[in-house]
Amino acid sequence: MQSIKKRILSKPWNDITKELHDKGFIVVKNMLTPKECQALIANYNERETYRKTINMERYRFGKGEYKYYQYPLPEIINELREGIYPKIAPVANQWMQELGLENRFPLIHPEMKQLCHDKEQMKPAILILKYAPGDFNTLHQDLYGEVYFPMQTVFMLNEIHQDYEGGEFVITEQIPRAQSKVNVLTPSLGDMVILTTNFRPVKGTKGYYRVSMKHGVSPLHSGARFSLGIIFHDALS
Repeated sequence: MQSIKKRILSKPWNDITKELHDKGFIVVKNMLTPKECQALIANYNERETYRKTINMERYRFGKGEYKYYQYPLPEIINELREGIYPKIAPVANQWMQELGLENRFPLIHPEMKQLCHDKEQMKPAILILKYAPGDFNTLHQDLYGEVYFPMQTVFMLNEIHQDYEGGEFVITEQIPRAQSKVNVLTPSLGDMVILTTNFRPVKGTKGYYRVSMKHGVSPLHSGARFSLGIIFHDALS
């Protein structure tokens, strides 16, 4: 079995980053193995692994539950975050340039983390989400503070149509002077979704303009759905 590092390096990043730039999201197949997914789910009840548990209904985020990891992160999560970030940071910087924004992001993750810590964003914004029948996640953006990286990742930890029904991954895209466009994704066990955290550039007749995007999860019909969210900036709390 390939290590996480080798698995990341083996992916066709030229194709991945082109589609990510053009669409604001992409599904990358087979980033995690079934055994790795099972291990992450099995650790869900290990209290010392997490810093906070969120009841989504209480905060009107939807219905379901998620938990934030605390530092030090599990090795597999740290390897994913450190390995994927350098592959997509150039796209983030290209977006900033196209939109005429001054922000530029470091090309390695430890420097991105330091930018967050300089603004007192010290808590890892990495979470594992659990959905039961009837649970869902409202459309949202994961910002967490003044400093935020414009892309994030979601990993599917079990299999749609086998472990659960419903629970599709939904991404909406604002279209100027029109209704929003909806993208519905059904990634499989071990797949990774890379998506915009907030917005992406779209080329128009007068250059690039900014399009806001949000994501969420449709109601689960049956079974149990687990996913892992890796956000590259740290949080205030």
